[in-house]
Amino acid sequence: MFTQGKATPRNAEALRLVGVRKVHGTAEQPVNALDGVSLTLASGTFTAVMGPSGSGKSTLLQCAAGLDRPTAGTVHVDGAELTAGTETELTKFRRQRIGFVFQQFNLLPMLTVYQNVTLPLRLAGRKVDRRHCRAVLERVGLGQRLDHRPAELSGGQQQRVAIARTLVTSPSVIFADEPTGALDTRSARDVLVLLREAVHTFGQTVVMVTHDPVAASYAGSVLFLADGQLVGELRNPTAEAVAERMTHLADEVERRRVLAGA
Repeated sequence: MFTQGKATPRNAEALRLVGVRKVHGTAEQPVNALDGVSLTLASGTFTAVMGPSGSGKSTLLQCAAGLDRPTAGTVHVDGAELTAGTETELTKFRRQRIGFVFQQFNLLPMLTVYQNVTLPLRLAGRKVDRRHCRAVLERVGLGQRLDHRPAELSGGQQQRVAIARTLVTSPSVIFADEPTGALDTRSARDVLVLLREAVHTFGQTVVMVTHDPVAASYAGSVLFLADGQLVGELRNPTAEAVAERMTHLADEVERRRVLAGA
């Protein structure tokens, strides 16, 4: 069973990973996707996660969000240990307490904007507050598009629907995996502003995996991964500072790999 902590007040701990390892491959040839990652994020924060290809970014998000179970270590969201429950309990917890925004919008094409946004509430058996849902859609600039279907919207508008769908459930943590990867520059900026507003206005906690230094600059801090380990953090980032750190990190990773193969 999940060990549920007390209700999380503002600025309390939203996410905690302790010694998280994820090993793929065989016993003879193991691949450490995550190698003992520990971190704590406070509620109401916006954190970007970056690293070279193969650094473990997506694996970190999947384990932190309860989409995959770590080989070792524990994951806690809002005081609940995700690594302790059954699959049924974990699914229920994700529906109630965790939000997702992906590069692909994952909207159901036969449903309207409003129906897509309220779907998670219905799946979780929660009451749909129509006034709240409409207010969220107004906030993301889609108040006049409630009856439209995804095919009638631009990519940026579809991603805003996906963000609204997450916001109406008031999750403990929103995990965003390359949320601007399929968008043009202007739409990407609008989505990043919305995610930042979700933190500052709605008090949400956002963890975003991205490869884009400009996207990362919208976060309050950036965590850097390399070879499955946390290797640095940058607070109040600028796109230039993030790009410089990534260049040095990529060079260092390449140097290690060359030495390891020598």
